[in-house]
Amino acid sequence: MRPRQLPSYYIDGLRAGDRLVLSRAITLVESQLPADQLLARQVMEGVLPYSPQTSVRVGITGVPGVGKSTFIEAFGTYLTSLGNQLAVLAIDPTSQRSGGSILGDKTRMESLSMDPRAYIRPSPAGDSLGGVAHRTRETMLFCEAAGFDVILIETVGVGQSETLVHGMVDFFLLLMLAGAGDELQGMKRGIMELADALAITKADGDNANAANRARVEYQNALHLFPPTGTGWQPPVVTCSATTGSGIAAIWTMIDQHQALFTQTGERVRHRQTQALDWFRTLLRQQIEHRFFSQPGLQEQLQQLEQQVRSGTLLPTQAVEKITQLPMT
Repeated sequence: MRPRQLPSYYIDGLRAGDRLVLSRAITLVESQLPADQLLARQVMEGVLPYSPQTSVRVGITGVPGVGKSTFIEAFGTYLTSLGNQLAVLAIDPTSQRSGGSILGDKTRMESLSMDPRAYIRPSPAGDSLGGVAHRTRETMLFCEAAGFDVILIETVGVGQSETLVHGMVDFFLLLMLAGAGDELQGMKRGIMELADALAITKADGDNANAANRARVEYQNALHLFPPTGTGWQPPVVTCSATTGSGIAAIWTMIDQHQALFTQTGERVRHRQTQALDWFRTLLRQQIEHRFFSQPGLQEQLQQLEQQVRSGTLLPTQAVEKITQLPMT
């Protein structure tokens, strides 16, 4: 058996901080092949004791054009300058027409990609909701086992449900633009309720005054939301990836958030809830896979879909028929 077919190859390599093995392990866990999925599960079980709970997972989202990649390069460079080992999981949008994705974050983060303390892994979002890749949780686990103590997750930020991101990170940062129409537009999507902090980007030059005005307006808007019950009031800050203004303050803010949540026990409870969410997600995926892989099911589905399309069968009736079939 080849070494790359053994769990020990990946477990030992990850514990040693081997980035080539890390990349191969992530590719393995993203694979749809049954043999790869089995091996990936064995690797995850093997590295779980070596994935520290002290790492900080930060989700970063915002509408296209807000400058997520530019912000992450400036923020990540600051983090590595402090001695942190940084992993960036950059999720690229997948084309609904061709199924392809750009995966261009290493070109957008050229300086950070050359940083020996940083590791950038672009992955396609595929058809996963929330603007995150299908196996982001597993990828974070591998990165932590490889010694990375700060994990940044850049989401697609195209208006999909961001609750999935919120459910797998310790801190959720929402990047906003000033002077882009209705300053409180984000409230309509409910995403502001999920954010642990808001950062108004590109707060430099002629845009500095507009950014400060937007900061005040967003801060006032956040006071309208009910208290989170955690003792943390989400702040609104301004920053500029170009000048570096506000970048250090954002990390200080995240550090204060983690210190508070550690002191109150909220951090442990949050991680426990995330583990349960992961379990339920995997359970739904496994049940769905087993259901749709039953012999003859696809043929019956096609017949029902044709009847629904022709109007001879209601969708509710079709669902009732298919779910009443005995599972093999």
